[in-house]
Amino acid sequence: MPQTTINVSELARLLDEEHIHLIDVRTPVEFRSVHVPGSKNTPLDVIDPHSIVDGLGDERIVLICKQGGRGEKARQKFVDAGFDCAVNVEGGTAAWAAADFPVVRGKQSISLERQVRILAGMIVLVSSMLAMVWNAGFAGIAAFVGAGLMFAGISDTCGMAIILAKMPWNQVKDETCQVVSSGRSA
Repeated sequence: MPQTTINVSELARLLDEEHIHLIDVRTPVEFRSVHVPGSKNTPLDVIDPHSIVDGLGDERIVLICKQGGRGEKARQKFVDAGFDCAVNVEGGTAAWAAADFPVVRGKQSISLERQVRILAGMIVLVSSMLAMVWNAGFAGIAAFVGAGLMFAGISDTCGMAIILAKMPWNQVKDETCQVVSSGRSA
């Protein structure tokens, strides 16, 4: 059975010893904020295993996200397309940074996860207040958002996050980033 995950120490070794294709599957804004040097951004919702595998030869494909969940979903896309050549980084960029490996930092922004919590909370608050003072029917909006959050937790798929990721403030223009070195070498 092929290997499906690697840890950040193994990733550091691979970056030193082999030519690998490191794909960060987070949103462009998340990638701009912080990423592993040498990684390329291809968001999960647009990743196409066939176009990535074509022309790579025997290069190893390593997938990384924030904590490992989206990386695993991307790896599954490769498996579903008939490729077992991709591995996921356990713990993602969070584990990489926590291990004190160098990262590239750019403009910081509010994470997609926080944006979802802010928007969901605002919708529930406003619809609940409207239901109390104007029309009880507005309680249905709060119930709908609650059901959506439950679905997101159960399925690990969040429709609100998908929509927010496409908003103009979550799009990236060409900007410069800087490598922030740590005490360790990658």
